[in-house]
Amino acid sequence: MLTQLITASIPSPANGVWHLGPFPLRGYALCIILGIVVAIWIGEKRWAARGGTIGEMQDVAIWAVPFGLVGARLYHVATDWKNYFGEGGDPVSALYVWHGGLGIWGGVALGAVGAWIGARRKGIKVLPMLDALAPGVLVAQAIGRWGNWFNQELYGKPTDLPWGLEIDKAHFSSSYEQQLYEAGTPLPDMATFHPTYLYEFFWNLAAFAVIIWLERRYRLGHGRVMAVYVMAYTAGRGWIEYLRIDDVQLDNVLGLRFNVWTSIVLFVAAAAYFLWSLRHRPGREESVYVDERISEVETDVSTAEKTATDDSDVTDEASTSD
Repeated sequence: MLTQLITASIPSPANGVWHLGPFPLRGYALCIILGIVVAIWIGEKRWAARGGTIGEMQDVAIWAVPFGLVGARLYHVATDWKNYFGEGGDPVSALYVWHGGLGIWGGVALGAVGAWIGARRKGIKVLPMLDALAPGVLVAQAIGRWGNWFNQELYGKPTDLPWGLEIDKAHFSSSYEQQLYEAGTPLPDMATFHPTYLYEFFWNLAAFAVIIWLERRYRLGHGRVMAVYVMAYTAGRGWIEYLRIDDVQLDNVLGLRFNVWTSIVLFVAAAAYFLWSLRHRPGREESVYVDERISEVETDVSTAEKTATDDSDVTDEASTSD
């Protein structure tokens, strides 16, 4: 039994694409889509609990999702541009999102722009909207990481731990192959690596639970839920990114990967905003709508009540006449 445990490992799928007739069904895309659906569902529940109207987060998502996907791809291509526009690169493949390669911070940045546009069109305050959506984004990221498992990508350093992830030779990174070459070791058909997708999956779910607890315990508002999301995610992403050996262009920026530096900078920025907001905007927003939207709603309610009263008076007069 002990021998079986020691030699255990996590297998990778032999195929991440299935065909329904002429249509390819990709595991990576399914994980992304499922994550988006779950994030919107959680966002709707949280928005209603904050006093918003069900359906509004779906309207915001119509803007946020496409902006986010474009931003995520742009970030990936910008930080690994040589793979697409360098010598021997294929510029057209920059459009092949299904092959993997979505930078979360580009997705968050442009996704927030799309969400801002959607919120403005609906008369929604941006900060409570971001607070409502942020925890669900963590769950979406957790689900989306399974797409890396289907693609056999973004794994960590070699390991012989029982939960090592099996990667076949066709998906070895060039840095790992270089290590073996320098050591005079022939390439094996399969090797085991740290399953960084799984580490991030569990980290994100744990961060989701912590954020929900903190929000309920301290009634976080004014964007502080979003700030805690950024701090929680970057804290995990920093050490997980440090484990990775996948081929990236900016793998040594002052001794660290570019994404590690990004995590450090964003963590500090989010912490600074949290402290500033706590001091200057304590408590939570009373309303999730801008003043103009509130006035319109109150006017509509007053009109409806007046109409109902007039109809009632007409009915009473008709009854008296009869």
